[in-house]
Amino acid sequence: MATTRARTDRSTLQWAAFACGVVFLLVGVLGFIPGITTDYDTLRFAGHHSDAMLLGVFQVSVLHNIVHLAFGVAGVVLSRTWEGARNFLIAGGIVYGLLWIYGLIVDHDSDANLVPLNTPDNWLHLVLAVGMIGLGLLLSRRHPTHH
Repeated sequence: MATTRARTDRSTLQWAAFACGVVFLLVGVLGFIPGITTDYDTLRFAGHHSDAMLLGVFQVSVLHNIVHLAFGVAGVVLSRTWEGARNFLIAGGIVYGLLWIYGLIVDHDSDANLVPLNTPDNWLHLVLAVGMIGLGLLLSRRHPTHH
């Protein structure tokens, strides 16, 4: 007798988008935890005046943490479909590429540094851009067929 089961298989592309989403959620939450975020008492909503550092390295603010949480939710939700996963990885990578360029251009002590960004953030954004776009392109070269 043949058994039926719900279609819960995810492609590698979808798992990659899901994993990215979970990591962004985790980073967003960790940005609100004193100790994991050093100088937590200096955490500000936005701007370069926030001296809080995730893992003692990455400058964060409430806005920065909210952006990570939003990206995480988007990644988890969009990973439900192949197209959504591909779009999340490629578009998210483009956003992080733009953030990298923005971080290179904006003076880190200026009011234009809203997120806020520091040098480690900038290079992490480049790695995220290359990684997400690379995953989105490489893992979507063959669209899975469903019967």
